[in-house]
Amino acid sequence: MTDHDPGPYGACAFDCCGRRHSSTRLIDPRMPELARCLTLFQYVQAVTGGPVARIDQAGNYAFPSLRGDAFAVHPGSIALRLDSGGVASAVVARDESSGTVALHLYDAAGRTVHQGRLLSEGDRLLAGLAGTVDAGAPAAGPAAAPEVPAWENGDQLAQLDTVLVDGGIARRAAFDRYRGEHRAIDAGVVPDVLDHVCSVGLPIGVAVFAPAAMQACGGRVHVTDRTIGGRVFAAVAESSVEIDLKGVRACHLVRSPAAHGPTSAIELDDEDGRCVAVITQFGMVGEEVHAAWEHLAASLPDA
Repeated sequence: MTDHDPGPYGACAFDCCGRRHSSTRLIDPRMPELARCLTLFQYVQAVTGGPVARIDQAGNYAFPSLRGDAFAVHPGSIALRLDSGGVASAVVARDESSGTVALHLYDAAGRTVHQGRLLSEGDRLLAGLAGTVDAGAPAAGPAAAPEVPAWENGDQLAQLDTVLVDGGIARRAAFDRYRGEHRAIDAGVVPDVLDHVCSVGLPIGVAVFAPAAMQACGGRVHVTDRTIGGRVFAAVAESSVEIDLKGVRACHLVRSPAAHGPTSAIELDDEDGRCVAVITQFGMVGEEVHAAWEHLAASLPDA
């Protein structure tokens, strides 16, 4: 970590590689203004995550959903879900040395919520048309605290939305109140799960979290890889997912109501107890796919 490194999630003056931005421009982080801005861009490299888990996808944004709204993962589109109360600022930053332009979303602590690198010159020009806010002004104004989802007896989406609030720390601390099935499993099975679904062609859904943001993908796993250092890579549909198993403190298998009934999810927690990634099935995937996924989940060993 360099002397100007703001920490694992970054800060407004730096990009994800630690370089100082040559120029920045504040844009309106409020919804739906922010959603309109994101959906203007046609070709973006969208990145969400932190030091333990990261998801990267190039393409265009689907209309971002807010915590509490319906959620879907559409093939070919970047699926982003936000806790609007946690997004404090949005910046379009240009690095003159490399010529790259990226949209950065930050929370109140200056941590990176999401980054979208603009890959086409047309999108860079469109970024200049986005609605701006005055530097130093509280763009969103005082926001009412959102209600915490009823995760104790809630469905799959309620579990994901609870993680958006605080990384799922409060949920995990009181997990004995959860009405559904749950058990601790060995995090070491994650590479084997990814290898298996890749080999048999079983599609999966993956969600990766940053403060107040979740980016998700769904589809078949085309390639998997792992390093001696414990990093696991998977190409899922149009996305690339990376997980550092050394940074995973705990792993849980949680079943919650979803489109096809109770659906299992593998939840990975970091050393601070924050859920950083979830592997599951999203939405309508077909009865055979769902049954195969549940059979695989049931076979996973306890921690």
